[in-house]
Amino acid sequence: MSISPRDFFDLLKKKDVNFFTGVPDSLLKEFCLCLDDLAADNHIIAANEGNAIALAAGYHLGTGKLPLVYMQNSGLGNAVNPLLSLCDPEVYSIPMLVVIGWRGEPGVADEPQHKKQGLVQEDLLNALDLPYIVLSADDTSADKKVEQAISSAINGNRPSVILVKKGTFDKYGKSSAETTEDLITREEALEVILADLPDDAIIVSTTGKTSREIFEIRAARSEPHNKDFLTVGSMGHCSSIALGIALAQPDRKIFCIDGDGALIMHMGGLATIGKLQPNNFYHILINNRVHESVGGQKTAAEIIDIPGLVKSNGYKTVLSCSDKDQLITNLERFIQEAGPAFLDLLVKPGSRANLGRPTVTPVENKTAFMKFIANAKE
Repeated sequence: MSISPRDFFDLLKKKDVNFFTGVPDSLLKEFCLCLDDLAADNHIIAANEGNAIALAAGYHLGTGKLPLVYMQNSGLGNAVNPLLSLCDPEVYSIPMLVVIGWRGEPGVADEPQHKKQGLVQEDLLNALDLPYIVLSADDTSADKKVEQAISSAINGNRPSVILVKKGTFDKYGKSSAETTEDLITREEALEVILADLPDDAIIVSTTGKTSREIFEIRAARSEPHNKDFLTVGSMGHCSSIALGIALAQPDRKIFCIDGDGALIMHMGGLATIGKLQPNNFYHILINNRVHESVGGQKTAAEIIDIPGLVKSNGYKTVLSCSDKDQLITNLERFIQEAGPAFLDLLVKPGSRANLGRPTVTPVENKTAFMKFIANAKE
């Protein structure tokens, strides 16, 4: 039987765990919805997992209390540095609970970007010397395990991990708030963008539903997928991937189709792009202001002046739009401008219920994409 998110929260609260931060994960979605509802004043969605670890460390330093950080296991890489060089008993010895969604668990069907991470998950925790317990839906001693993890963190003055299997949490009963804004959907925007970009355009798209929708739009139009590098993993890095291609192919126009959560996660990429000034780099932000793929939790995009931020990082052209007509008009100008150029496109959250996933493997995508680039040079 699945664990009630409310019961899990109540147990944490009983143990004086009252501060929560992290990056949303689909396996922890119901717990995150519970936190949004019951711990809103003490629940912070961080830019990335490393930020969350540091934020939790600061909370402990300021209060002496035990904080909780949550993340998908793919985000553990972002957290390794502060876990080892800040929180480890060999350094500052800072206690915290770290709740990790176990994507790609061996024997459990999942997407290709999670397979390796899931396979080595326990080995990684052992290598990092992080004590951990595993929670699953059929656990009969979940409370005792959670209490064990809390005791390990407090008594050892160290991070202690709760590794959560798929399906562990029951439905919370609430969903993220829906937007009422009169905006176009991300898929409608992508249909316009893919139709209007030059035939020889090289596209790098971000993690999550953006890449899935691009794949399905191409399939519906009987178009090949070889122009698109679908960044199914490594959230936040598609702009740096696109930058590397732009530097390697200075005579080709490179279009990075990004998301707000991904851009915020590794915002330093903007500074590198602005510093290098690649005149063939075109950055399109599909901005729905939520982490849609993992539950619809809000990003910080709603309070950031993104056009102003991008301008301050040295982009030559920065345009904004929020409807289809503006998109068509601005996209035409955007393509003609010298890069680095940026287009901030505001869309509403949501996607088709029947949205599929790419039917090609990441390696097949890479191979076809590289052939497209190579053949265009001949």
